[in-house]
Amino acid sequence: MASQPKSTTGPLAIPARDWAVDSSNNEIPVVEPSTVYLRYKMHLADEKGVMLRDVIESRDGSVARLIERDDRPLTEAEDKAEQERLNDMIASPGAFQKHIANDVSGKKRAAELIKMLPDAMLYSYTPGQPQIDHPAGQQVVIDFKPNPAWKPPSTTAEALTGLQGRVWIDIKTHHMVRMEGEIFQGVNLGWGMLAHIYPGGQLTIEQAPFGGKWIFTKFTEQITVRALMLKTIRQNEHVESRDHTPVNEMSYQDAIRTLLATPLPK
Repeated sequence: MASQPKSTTGPLAIPARDWAVDSSNNEIPVVEPSTVYLRYKMHLADEKGVMLRDVIESRDGSVARLIERDDRPLTEAEDKAEQERLNDMIASPGAFQKHIANDVSGKKRAAELIKMLPDAMLYSYTPGQPQIDHPAGQQVVIDFKPNPAWKPPSTTAEALTGLQGRVWIDIKTHHMVRMEGEIFQGVNLGWGMLAHIYPGGQLTIEQAPFGGKWIFTKFTEQITVRALMLKTIRQNEHVESRDHTPVNEMSYQDAIRTLLATPLPK
C-alpha cells in the first residue's frame, strides 16, 4: 500500500478545494469524445440480471455485442437476436445516431455537473489520508459535503445538494481515481413534481489510466427515486470494465462487423 502524504506540507499545504478544481477540470475529457479508441469487456449486474458485453469505441460512438447472460453462454436464439439487432443498426444509420444522441446528452449533463462541483461542495482533507491500492499510486484524499451558500442553477443540479462523500485523487496527475458518494438527505427535483431522491443512496466510481487516457473501470449505483409523484424506481446497478485493448479508428459499421466476426466465449 502506498505511503500517506505528509500532513501540512507538500500536497496538503494547499486548500483542499484546489485539488477538487484540478480533478474536475481533468474529468471533463474523460466524459467527452476521445481520439484514443479502446475495445473492452463490460460486466453489468442490475435487477434484470447479469450481462457481459464486448464493446468497441468507434469514431461515431461505442457499439456493444452481448456475449454472455447470467454468467452463461448465450443460447442460439439469444445470439441470433443479438446479431439481428446489430445488423439492423448497420442498415439504419439514423437509428444509430438517435441512440448515440441519448448517450451524448447524458455525457453533456455529466460534464455540466462536474464543472459545478468545486463551487457546489465544501472540501476538507480526510484525517489520516487513507490510501487505496491503485495502479496510479499515492493519492490525496478529500471529503466533500454540500455548500449551503451554493444555489443550483438547474433542476439536474439540485441533486448535488443531497450528496456527500469522499474522493481519492492521484497525487501526480490530479485525476480522480475513486469517488464514494452518499445521498444523506432527500432531494426534491422541480419542487418534488419531477422527482424525489430518497436518502440512503450510494454511488461509487473508479477510474484508471490506459492507452493515453483515463477510463471508467467501475460504477456502482444504489438509489431510490420517486418519479413524477407517481412511480418509485429503485436502481441497483454495478458496472465494471476490463480487458482493455487499443483499436484503430473505425466507423461504427466496421466496429459492428468486427464484433460479429469474433467467436463467442464457450
